[in-house]
Amino acid sequence: MDRELQAAAKTALFDCMQLRKNETALVVTDSDTLEIGETLFEVAESFASDSALLVIPTRTVNGKEPPTGVSEAMKHFDLVICPTRMSLTHTDARRAACSAGARVGTMPGITREVMIRTMKADYSAIAARTRKLSAILDKAKTARILTPAGTDISIPIDGITAISSTGLVTEPGSYGNLPSGESFLMPEEGKAEGVFVVDASFAAIGKIEEQPIRITVKNGYAVKIEGGKEAAKLREMLESFGKKGRNLAELGIGTNDAAQITGEILEDEKVMGTVHLALGNNISMGGTCNVGIHVDGVMLAPTVEIDGETIMRNGRLLPDI
Repeated sequence: MDRELQAAAKTALFDCMQLRKNETALVVTDSDTLEIGETLFEVAESFASDSALLVIPTRTVNGKEPPTGVSEAMKHFDLVICPTRMSLTHTDARRAACSAGARVGTMPGITREVMIRTMKADYSAIAARTRKLSAILDKAKTARILTPAGTDISIPIDGITAISSTGLVTEPGSYGNLPSGESFLMPEEGKAEGVFVVDASFAAIGKIEEQPIRITVKNGYAVKIEGGKEAAKLREMLESFGKKGRNLAELGIGTNDAAQITGEILEDEKVMGTVHLALGNNISMGGTCNVGIHVDGVMLAPTVEIDGETIMRNGRLLPDI
């Protein structure tokens, strides 16, 4: 067995998810991430009271449901961990598993290199930073995001509760990404206005290599997507989902100081000093837009204003956060 990968799997299962001997564990993976899935299963099998490994066909987009039998199985384990190519975070399967009491760690797009590097992070420090940000967002009415690339968007968030994705998924019914480190929430539906320019990476597309993707938002929906080949790919990806696929679904602020921009959205959206906005499904955050896609775009060097007060300037959090 790959010893570095095994050590990272132990951190994920024991430190981040606190697997106990009397518990059951399920690993849901696909052919693209099978090495990681098998390593997690071997570690879980040696410790948990019972464990299982389920391999699903690789999904085509983030947010597409797993097969029905897998969705059902997820409800019957104490711990479910999902290293998959595409995200299962914003799916009915994940929500149902959490409602049944499972704690679920999702690892969309995870690679060996990302897992080994990011599982060495100080998740206690990340958790403290993330919760501090969430407390600020909880009290806010409006967030404004600006970037050197041209982003200027106002996002009403009054009355919306922020979610702290700390990398510590330890309570029954809880969920989060592994690796993690972000404070995120849904915007008030139908209200965001402005432009955001994605210049780091986009989910299911990767690093922005050619030309930034410029997205115009009116009344909470993306009405124009401009740029080069990456923008064309995004338009094509969203086409079959109609208006719901263009819903501004999420505002997130990265808090993981060990994360780097790699082209894998799982890690990219956690990078401290970045902001990401997502289109599509917002059900997991308390919204009403239930659609089979959720894709995030990451922006570099953002300035974040909360009710007119700057909490991040050019990608640097203020010292007291």
